[in-house]
Amino acid sequence: MVQYIFKRLLYGIGVMIAIVLIITSIIYNSSVDPAEMTFGQRADVGSIEAKKKELGLDQPLHIQQLRYLRDISPISFSDKDLNGKYNPILSIPIGGEQSIVLKKPYLRASYQTGDPVSNILSKKVPRTAILAFLSIALAALIGIILGVTAALYHHTWIDNIAVVVSVLGYSLPSYVTAMILALGLAYALGDWTGLSITGGLTTLNDSGDEVIVWKNLILPVLALGIRPVGIVTQLTRSAMLDVLNQDYIRTAKAKGLSTFKVNFKHGLRNAMNPVTTSITGWFASLIAGAFFVENVFSYDGLGLETIRALETYDIPVILGVVLFVAGVFVIINILSDLLYAFLDPRVRLG
Repeated sequence: MVQYIFKRLLYGIGVMIAIVLIITSIIYNSSVDPAEMTFGQRADVGSIEAKKKELGLDQPLHIQQLRYLRDISPISFSDKDLNGKYNPILSIPIGGEQSIVLKKPYLRASYQTGDPVSNILSKKVPRTAILAFLSIALAALIGIILGVTAALYHHTWIDNIAVVVSVLGYSLPSYVTAMILALGLAYALGDWTGLSITGGLTTLNDSGDEVIVWKNLILPVLALGIRPVGIVTQLTRSAMLDVLNQDYIRTAKAKGLSTFKVNFKHGLRNAMNPVTTSITGWFASLIAGAFFVENVFSYDGLGLETIRALETYDIPVILGVVLFVAGVFVIINILSDLLYAFLDPRVRLG
């Protein structure tokens, strides 16, 4: 088990390094000048060149990539001047001014605000994580119920309705669903629902204190959760129909086990592997897919922050978000494999 996890983590690190190299190659070779974006339209050439030098944007692409990989690595070979930037956990001198530095990954600072990217992520990620978690929980609950019901009442009107609902839900992109919900439940029916078209998870009250506004989660959660409902429903239905036709299910019925035990203890549990794949994959995707929905509702999370960073070409923030999302996918995939082994004794890790 430990060896398997370690091996998968090494693969994940390799994937993240490849992602950094690909994304930085695209960003740094773009015609957009990040240094100029920090000044605006009235900047003079001298100021822009000085800013480029300060940010290290005057260096060749491979040098910029190596410096960024050094910054985000937990282990770095560094001189004393850079130790102040890294705030090392442990620094071991190796001769001269060089040292081996054990440190937290340094994601640099925003070009626009100067705030450390790690601080920006720590503020925005929990809001998007709450949104994604509630969305996938809603999708899993409704999708599994619909899928199991459709399988148990196969070729009936209940099955047909479940299939139609799932296809409809999956056919609508999340941002389209978000706009429909915003116009319908918040704009047209806002007086009855009490919902707002825009609004973040937190707001300031009359005393200036930050308070949580839970109702602002309702529409974004619905918008994000409707698409995965369709996938989870279809997969649960298909997996349940396959499992219910297996020999061990007929044996369980012949032994006189109750319908509940046959369908749920023996049937549903063994049908959950493909459903688990879908749910875990969609959870990671919802964190990235929340960008469009957050923009529609002005939900101040990671998605909206990323869109702002793209508009201003704030490279450290963009790269920080890409690394975070890639890390989430790596961790979710490992947890998904571990969950397989728990749900199905036939699955062995190795």
